[in-house]
Amino acid sequence: MNTTRLALRGLMRNRRRSVVTLLAIAFGFAAISLFAGYTHNVYDGMARQSIHGELLGHLTLSKRGMGKEGKLDPERYLLKAEEVKRITELLKNEAHVLLVAPRLSLSGLISNGRASTIFIGEGISPEAMKQLQANAMSEEEKRIYADFIKKLDPLHPENALLSFGLADMLHLKNGDQASLLSNTLTGQANALDITLDKTFNTGNAGSNDKFAIMSLSLVQTLYDTPGAADRLTVLLDDEKQTEAMRTHLQDKLRAAGFDMEIKTWQELSDFYNQVHNMFDMIFGFIFSIVLTVVVMSVANSMGMAVVERTREIGTLRAIGLKRNGVIRLFTTESLMLTLIGCLTGLLLTFGVRYGINVAHISYTPPNSASPVPLLVDLDLHRTIFTMILMLVVGTLAAYLPAKRAAKQAIVDALGHV
Repeated sequence: MNTTRLALRGLMRNRRRSVVTLLAIAFGFAAISLFAGYTHNVYDGMARQSIHGELLGHLTLSKRGMGKEGKLDPERYLLKAEEVKRITELLKNEAHVLLVAPRLSLSGLISNGRASTIFIGEGISPEAMKQLQANAMSEEEKRIYADFIKKLDPLHPENALLSFGLADMLHLKNGDQASLLSNTLTGQANALDITLDKTFNTGNAGSNDKFAIMSLSLVQTLYDTPGAADRLTVLLDDEKQTEAMRTHLQDKLRAAGFDMEIKTWQELSDFYNQVHNMFDMIFGFIFSIVLTVVVMSVANSMGMAVVERTREIGTLRAIGLKRNGVIRLFTTESLMLTLIGCLTGLLLTFGVRYGINVAHISYTPPNSASPVPLLVDLDLHRTIFTMILMLVVGTLAAYLPAKRAAKQAIVDALGHV
């Protein structure tokens, strides 16, 4: 007996009910796949923004304890010029390492001569900044988000970049001068003048009124620490090598006598982790709701089919079909219905995804300073997982009513009205 042919005939017997159930499966599958693609795009965008846009690189090296004790005693945990040179020599020829960039952070007061406010500064060499941002955006994204691209002038180390909000607060325009005031590592006050080269957008409303970027030499002069750095940023040629390279570099530096702490960009980007966890929770919630709707739709459809075809089941049993054969027939029917629904949902996903991506829709996320494009990727892993899970639960949804019908006595089934 051809179970597949009988199952297909069973689906065609009540076309309206089959179509309604199929559409419920298709729309549910498409909804999950589209949201999975959207979150995949968000994750990729945030990863690029963290690694290249925020200049975190893939790995950050610092002396062990710099993150905590170093806040109170920075001189003790600072990397001296000789240490920076030795570590750079050790790492620069490593496989997958594209860049080793010394960094130095500072904070203090910035003044336009009439008013002052606090600032948070970051020192990095112009060449390192350019290389870190090389893969941050595509050419189209660079055109759209030109305000996010930061560039220091290597010929004018006295030039600095200020965030939009900070420059606006002090009424500074490109070419204007400002004064920075901070303490050296020995506790003495030090000041120097900077020239505003350009303004930039941090992408975060909370930091857009206090952030400054300047050349590493300028920060070292303000701190009175020539050649020193508080950390080293390492850029790799492959993001997938991040964890493996952390372990490898940790062992190599330990063997060379350096007690270093190495953190990945994911550990340093709190925003990425928070958004990632939030979207994972939302995806799980939506997935659970859609899966429940699909299971109930399939269970209802197959339950009604079993009741309506009780006499048919009795006839099949009477001509020799075993109980397992009845169960197999209805589970095959449910499997085919779910499979056709998932394939229809996949086609719907492709169509809607294409429409969204060519519509050039943009929106402004919470705590963001500018709009971002709404794009949907194709998340193969989650799409395949969703299809397999729907096939499994869709098949199981027909198992219980089919098993109950198969247990009926043949005489009772033939006399069912």
